[in-house]
Amino acid sequence: MASSNDCSVFLASTREWVDGVLETLVPSAATEPVSLHGAMRYSIFGGGKRFRPAIVRLVCREFGGSDELAARPAAAVELVHTYSLVHDDLPCMDDDDLRRGRKTCHVVYGDGLATLVGDALQPLAFEILSECEPREVVPDLVAVLARATGSLGMVGGQVLDIESSAGEPTPASVHKLQAMKTAAVIEAAAEMGALVAGASSAEAATAALWGKSIGLCFQVVDDLLDVTSEAAELGKTPGKDAALGRGTAVRVLGLDGAREEALRLAETARGAARDLGWKQTSIAERLLQFTLERTF
Repeated sequence: MASSNDCSVFLASTREWVDGVLETLVPSAATEPVSLHGAMRYSIFGGGKRFRPAIVRLVCREFGGSDELAARPAAAVELVHTYSLVHDDLPCMDDDDLRRGRKTCHVVYGDGLATLVGDALQPLAFEILSECEPREVVPDLVAVLARATGSLGMVGGQVLDIESSAGEPTPASVHKLQAMKTAAVIEAAAEMGALVAGASSAEAATAALWGKSIGLCFQVVDDLLDVTSEAAELGKTPGKDAALGRGTAVRVLGLDGAREEALRLAETARGAARDLGWKQTSIAERLLQFTLERTF
């Protein structure tokens, strides 16, 4: 069985790789307006696992594609993810002052500029995606990421997250919330990695199922870590979900039930990987095991 250490090496190399790509695509801090671009770069280059770019990269590789083909989709999905974090942390949303182990964007730059940072990161992501190769898959790439981030995906999931504070969430409602808010973008990352590598429509759909399953697993583990970790380990304020009364896997299933759910989702991801012919020793299995071992 592949170890989490193997995946740590892959994630570290992905961080270095995608940060190099982003460095060439994001305007410099000296570009006017300097306040905006400085704040954008503060948010983008503030650390993080680069989990979503890693999904694009590994799926592209599994289908025989190159890092060069994966570069722009990986950068685009990280920009979308970063924009979502900047907006999620705002006082009108989760009102958090810690992200990726340091002060959140709005704490450093103010609410107005932080809002505009998110507004700027999103179109930059699609501009980058529009220049991908091979050119014939660009419309599909744009459509996949747009669906994943809009009202039926990430943004809609954030609405459900906010509204979950007002009622009593159920396992079904939490699953739907997490499928939209978190898993949709990870699902899109997997599908984009397959598309740029030349996978068939059926293969891309199965890769998307793998991405959705690992994305849901990732979020359930995050819910567990929100309860069991310290701020220094988590990189953000622990216990925030409970303080806000949000619907989480731990809230509706308990700690043991949430752990069982993470394992169930991991098996769904493994089934999709087997359908694609990915080996048990593949980097996809390493990433899945790493996701589980963050809390198990």
